Amino acid sequence: MCRLLGYFGPPIPLARFLTDDGHSLVVQSYQPKEMTAGVVNADGFGVAWYDTRQPAPYRYRNTCPIWSDVNIESLGAFAESGQVLAYVRSATPGLGLDMANTQPFVHGPWSFVHNGFIEGFGSADGIALRRAIGERLEDHIWALRPGETDSGYLFAWLMQHLDGQPSEQGITAALREFDTLPGLGRVGLNFLMSDGACIYAVRHARGFDCATLYLLTETADFPGATLVASEPLFDGPWRALPPNSLTVLSRNDQSGREPVALAA
Repeated sequence: MCRLLGYFGPPIPLARFLTDDGHSLVVQSYQPKEMTAGVVNADGFGVAWYDTRQPAPYRYRNTCPIWSDVNIESLGAFAESGQVLAYVRSATPGLGLDMANTQPFVHGPWSFVHNGFIEGFGSADGIALRRAIGERLEDHIWALRPGETDSGYLFAWLMQHLDGQPSEQGITAALREFDTLPGLGRVGLNFLMSDGACIYAVRHARGFDCATLYLLTETADFPGATLVASEPLFDGPWRALPPNSLTVLSRNDQSGREPVALAA
């Protein structure tokens, strides 16, 4: 399973969580502590970050392991932001390792990273489920679908439900409808989304225990900031987000609004 990270606060260099802290994403790529499937996250990585020059996020991705990317230290030292999503990937067997399948996925102001899977999605038995999802997507949403992974289909599904709806309600409605798809088995849907104004953190699973997702608000190391991550980056008062819930982080309430319960 992948490792996710979101940051919301005063602008800081990306290196603070990509490479610098004790359990940074680089360390989590080869020595994760709380993965329930897989051993390492060596199938690519990516980071999306926002600033005032444009509403859409900037993005950097690579299909190689983050520890082998010769540009990551320079990027981390140069680029800074007050809102960031990042991840290191452990690919589901049978799903491609090309750039199209490497997150973060972006569309307009949105960025998205996913840790989880849809059981059987990439197998012959998953054809009916892929078709069921595709048949519910409008043509223009189908066209923006990134790659052929379960994560790409999930991103497109969310984009359709966010079209014209307040984001919190749209995400909640999307997940509740997703859980009713015919032929759906076990799923892990931990993900982070950002529109540049808020970060939406979902910890959700069907058929098994949710993967971990933690929240940390304002510490001496990160004054005025909030972090959400699959694993703590350092010792501190991290708290686990509730299973099967959506938590919204905004500039007015970086400690997170009261989590919204999702169907288990």
